[in-house]
Amino acid sequence: MPITPDAKNWTWVLDRACPECGFDAQTIQGPDVADLLRREAAVWPVVLDRESVAERPDENTWSALEYAAHVRDVARLGDYRTGQMLTEDDPEFANWDQDATAVAERYNEQDPRVVAAELVAAAESLAARLDSVHGHQWQRPGRRGDGASFTVDSFARYTLHDVVHHGWDVRAG
Repeated sequence: MPITPDAKNWTWVLDRACPECGFDAQTIQGPDVADLLRREAAVWPVVLDRESVAERPDENTWSALEYAAHVRDVARLGDYRTGQMLTEDDPEFANWDQDATAVAERYNEQDPRVVAAELVAAAESLAARLDSVHGHQWQRPGRRGDGASFTVDSFARYTLHDVVHHGWDVRAG
């Protein structure tokens, strides 16, 4: 059963701390994101080993498995979009409907062990790409179709919030 889509524009997390998970992007620099991303990804295999991994806590909240598949795809997309910013001049990112993807890819029916391995691998790939960024590359721009603009630095921190926040979601749940 689909969940009501989240229509919030979460870019505000770059300007102030998230009141839910406590993430504060202003206290983090782009070069620090890779190690933090690896640390956050490391919690997911334990989460995905739970017996109740595919159970939704309520009708409006994803299961831990759905969150994990989403985080995996966020890391994959983050890696791709970071690559675009590093190789293209101010790319406009293709729209990604995370809720449609969750339904189409049947997140809650995926094998938790496979998702765990894929999530860790996707986070490592993004972290490795971020480890390769130096100097002025952190300021290379990219933008979403809705007008939200990023630099490699701000996009790395924005993506990290997604990973941290959903880790908080499943620990809090």
